[in-house]
Amino acid sequence: MIRLGPAGSPMKSTLDGLGYIEKIGLNAMEVEFTYGVRMQNKLAKEIGKLAERLDIKLSVHAPYYINLASAEKQKIEASKKRILDSCERAHYLKASHVVFHPGFYGKLSDKECYEMIKKEIIEMQDIIRENKWKTKLAPETTGKKSQFGSLNEILKLRDEIKCSICVDFAHLHARNSSINYLSVFDQLSGLRHIHSHFSGIEFSDKGERRHIIMEGADFLPLAKEILKRKVDITIICESPITWEDSLKMKEIIEKLKSN
Repeated sequence: MIRLGPAGSPMKSTLDGLGYIEKIGLNAMEVEFTYGVRMQNKLAKEIGKLAERLDIKLSVHAPYYINLASAEKQKIEASKKRILDSCERAHYLKASHVVFHPGFYGKLSDKECYEMIKKEIIEMQDIIRENKWKTKLAPETTGKKSQFGSLNEILKLRDEIKCSICVDFAHLHARNSSINYLSVFDQLSGLRHIHSHFSGIEFSDKGERRHIIMEGADFLPLAKEILKRKVDITIICESPITWEDSLKMKEIIEKLKSN
């Protein structure tokens, strides 16, 4: 199944946004806690019930201010709290994934950074199990070369500690200055379901600069590969007009299916 939807609510409130998303024919949404986790559990539970009734698959994006590989222990602990606060809300939202950018290499080697981030994720997984929260940590592929989060690194985490992952195709494009979907999906072939992000992307030799409005030609190669492989996937749009570009994706997929 292919699920499509926006990052964040297209309306002022998340509850109203769910109704609008269902009305325009989308069936996924990522709840954005990008600048802080301010939603109360009571509201999260209400949103989760409505999303379930409307058959809209929810996920959560944890705050941006996260670095699990910081040289300062205090910053690591603050990062973990933000992620775990997101996980608690995700449990009540019945959200499948908690997406986050894991950290930065800084002065660490790639291997040192990997081991540090791996350790912190394992600790958070233990806390999630202790609290019986029904959601999964999903470290995301990142768009800047200074950030931890190549596809190989994220897949290695999944293989070694059984976390989930988020594949941001625009970030992979920016990080590597190009993207080969055949190769990417070969690497993802063991996944039963892929949680992903997509948008247009502006980048330099250092990687991602900003998300931009999607052109149909940007999404077409990805759509073709998804349909060819019959991939079970959720695609969250992070462009400046998230729901409009989600509808563009839907239109492209439906057109390809009808040909």
